[in-house]
Amino acid sequence: MRLVRSLWWSIRTDGAAPFDTAHLKIYYPAVASGADTERLTGVFAPNPAQAPYPVVVFMSGVNVGQDSYRRFATAVAETGFVVVTMDRVAELFGGQRGLTPGVDIDAARPDAYGTRPTCPTIGAVLDALAELNEVAPLRGAVDLDRVALGGHSAGGTVVLQSARFFPSVTAVFAWGAHTMVATMLGWEPGTVLPAQVTCPVLLGVGTNDGVIQGSADRYGEDGEDRPDPVRRTFAEALPDGDHLLAVVPGANHFGIADTDPTAARAFLDGPDETDALASFSRLTSTFLRAHLRDDATAKTELAEFDDAAMRLTRR
Repeated sequence: MRLVRSLWWSIRTDGAAPFDTAHLKIYYPAVASGADTERLTGVFAPNPAQAPYPVVVFMSGVNVGQDSYRRFATAVAETGFVVVTMDRVAELFGGQRGLTPGVDIDAARPDAYGTRPTCPTIGAVLDALAELNEVAPLRGAVDLDRVALGGHSAGGTVVLQSARFFPSVTAVFAWGAHTMVATMLGWEPGTVLPAQVTCPVLLGVGTNDGVIQGSADRYGEDGEDRPDPVRRTFAEALPDGDHLLAVVPGANHFGIADTDPTAARAFLDGPDETDALASFSRLTSTFLRAHLRDDATAKTELAEFDDAAMRLTRR
């Protein structure tokens, strides 16, 4: 596996100061030269092998810090990608403030859905990467013509709702995310919105996801007896295409993240009885190599992908 290093950046997004700033962490395949500059600064040059690298923009769940995804982001970056995570404190619902991918609530209402991204922050992140691609250490190492959007929980929802508005996006993946929409926005109970995607999609979910189950009333449903929203999204929300659903028995909502027990809603979650992070990061990397790199070997691996820890459905 490749050496992976990271750097930090800040960007302006929508909203009013000081809640219009996002802090990015950019993971990239690096190479160690042994130069004094590495020892003195901790900055390593990108590995020229397979550069420029396709981009993966990963959006966090609400109140889940980006470092919770460090192991997942590193595992994907090791396989030849620049992976970007983000922290942004801004308005949530009801005047609360917290970590958020940045949601345009009005864009998710019945009179506007499908006309623009529900997550305008994505565009700001891509603009920042274009700037970073012009300066050291990432100069020329980022391929912004090959982009994947990924996310966890609400972060996965907004990328499913926004992807088609960014022409360079050629793959989407999400864990513990769906396109079911809250009744408070004016939708009928149980509504699953069509995903705004025109590319292959990978969805992952654990059978012990207590957070999705514990949120049923938000969608006008009974939490004790409801179809899984992630499976409904896979079956009802995606256009025809090359899509995958990965169900991991025994995994929970935070299966790909390192849970912070002081924040977010992990207290709703079921037990985590498997290493979903290892299985799903391996599947994600194969999926991205197949669809972003057009890698023939990866396409074969994806077609034959077999992991005893998960059940795959294709459509």
